[in-house]
Amino acid sequence: MAVSKQLTTASFFIEIENGVDARGAKVYKKKNFSGVKPEAAPENVLMVAEAIKTVLAAESRDSYLNETSKLLNA
Repeated sequence: MAVSKQLTTASFFIEIENGVDARGAKVYKKKNFSGVKPEAAPENVLMVAEAIKTVLAAESRDSYLNETSKLLNA
Protein backbone atom coordinates (compact mmCIF):
# COMPACT_ATOMS: atom_id res chain seq x y z
CA MET A 1 0.00 0.00 0.00
CA ALA A 2 1.37 3.39 -0.99
CA VAL A 3 1.12 6.10 1.63
CA SER A 4 1.84 9.79 1.32
CA LYS A 5 2.00 12.52 3.91
CA GLN A 6 0.62 16.03 3.88
CA LEU A 7 2.28 18.54 6.18
CA THR A 8 -0.47 20.26 8.17
CA THR A 9 1.12 22.24 11.02
CA ALA A 10 4.54 23.35 12.19
CA SER A 11 5.96 24.92 15.33
CA PHE A 12 9.36 25.29 16.93
CA PHE A 13 10.77 25.41 20.41
CA ILE A 14 13.91 26.69 22.05
CA GLU A 15 15.51 25.12 25.10
CA ILE A 16 16.00 27.83 27.74
CA GLU A 17 18.04 27.48 30.92
CA ASN A 18 15.81 27.13 33.97
CA GLY A 19 18.18 26.67 36.92
CA VAL A 20 20.25 23.72 38.08
CA ASP A 21 19.48 20.28 39.47
CA ALA A 22 20.71 18.78 42.76
CA ARG A 23 24.07 17.90 41.17
CA GLY A 24 24.58 21.40 39.80
CA ALA A 25 23.86 20.48 36.17
CA LYS A 26 21.90 23.03 34.13
CA VAL A 27 18.20 22.30 33.65
CA TYR A 28 16.37 23.49 30.54
CA LYS A 29 12.71 24.14 29.79
CA LYS A 30 11.12 24.40 26.36
CA LYS A 31 9.60 27.62 25.06
CA ASN A 32 7.16 26.82 22.24
CA PHE A 33 6.30 29.03 19.29
CA SER A 34 3.32 27.97 17.20
CA GLY A 35 1.85 29.31 14.00
CA VAL A 36 4.85 28.55 11.80
CA LYS A 37 3.79 28.30 8.17
CA PRO A 38 4.15 24.63 7.15
CA GLU A 39 5.89 25.70 3.94
CA ALA A 40 8.50 27.80 5.80
CA ALA A 41 12.08 26.84 4.97
CA PRO A 42 13.99 25.34 7.91
CA GLU A 43 16.71 27.95 7.39
CA ASN A 44 14.17 30.74 7.94
CA VAL A 45 12.78 29.10 11.08
CA LEU A 46 16.31 28.80 12.48
CA MET A 47 17.02 32.46 11.69
CA VAL A 48 13.92 33.46 13.69
CA ALA A 49 14.89 31.16 16.57
CA GLU A 50 18.40 32.63 16.66
CA ALA A 51 16.97 36.17 16.66
CA ILE A 52 14.69 35.29 19.60
CA LYS A 53 17.64 33.81 21.50
CA THR A 54 19.47 37.14 21.33
CA VAL A 55 16.74 38.90 23.34
CA LEU A 56 16.17 36.19 25.96
CA ALA A 57 17.40 36.94 29.46
CA ALA A 58 18.26 33.28 30.14
CA GLU A 59 20.90 31.24 28.36
CA SER A 60 19.49 29.03 25.60
CA ARG A 61 20.61 25.83 23.98
CA ASP A 62 19.14 24.06 20.95
CA SER A 63 16.24 24.90 18.63
CA TYR A 64 13.81 22.28 17.30
CA LEU A 65 11.25 22.23 14.50
CA ASN A 66 8.06 20.20 15.08
CA GLU A 67 6.08 19.17 12.03
CA THR A 68 2.76 17.33 12.00
CA SER A 69 1.66 15.51 8.90
CA LYS A 70 -1.56 13.82 7.87
CA LEU A 71 -1.05 10.31 6.47
CA LEU A 72 -3.01 9.52 3.32
CA ASN A 73 -3.59 6.42 1.25
CA ALA A 74 -2.18 7.15 -2.19
